[in-house]
Amino acid sequence: MLRPSTDCGVRLASGAALDSSTVVPKTRSMNDSPDASKDARLDAETDGRAGAKRDGRDETRDERADRNWEELMQELRVMQTGTQVLSGFLLAVAFQPRFTELDDLQRTLYIVLVGLAALATVLALAPVGMHRSLFGRHRKPDLVRFASRMVQADLVVIGLLSVGVTTLIVDFTVDRTTATVVLIVATVVVLALWVLLPRLIDRR
Repeated sequence: MLRPSTDCGVRLASGAALDSSTVVPKTRSMNDSPDASKDARLDAETDGRAGAKRDGRDETRDERADRNWEELMQELRVMQTGTQVLSGFLLAVAFQPRFTELDDLQRTLYIVLVGLAALATVLALAPVGMHRSLFGRHRKPDLVRFASRMVQADLVVIGLLSVGVTTLIVDFTVDRTTATVVLIVATVVVLALWVLLPRLIDRR
C-alpha cells in the first residue's frame, strides 16, 4: 500500500495554522473617516427632503417648522387685532354713564366676556412666551405643534367672545327676545364658517 507523504501532511497542518493565526489587517471603513458625521447629516437631510416632497415642497423638517411657525404668527396677528377691538369695547363700556342701567344678567354676561377677552389675550401671547423659553434649543417642531393647539383654543375663545358681545349689545339696545335670536344665529354662523366649511373643503 502507498503511504501518504509526511511532507504533505506537514504542509497542510502548517497551512491551517497559518490561516488561523493570520491577522487580517483592518480596513478603514467610511464611518471612520472625518467626513462620516457630515455624510450622516447629509443623508438625514436628504431623507427629510424626500419626506417633505410628498406634498410637493422641497424642504427639510426644520424648514417646514420655520414656515409653519411664520404662518402661525400671521394668524395670531389677525386674531390679536380682533381681540384688541373687542377688549377695547368692553373696557370702554364700563366707564359709560349708562353702564349702571345693566340688569343682573347683563352685568354677569359682561364680566364673563371680560374674562374671555383676557383669556384670549393670554392664549395669543402664549406661543411667544414659549418661543422665548425654548429659543436656541432646536425644539421648533414641538413648539409649532403646541402653538397650533394654542391657536385652536384661542379661536374657540374668540368665537365665544364675538357671539357674547353681539348678544350683549342687542340685549341692551333692543330686547331679550331679539338678543336670543341673535345669539342662536351668530352661533350657527361661527360654527358654519369655522368648523363646517373647513371640513367640507378638506373632503374635496
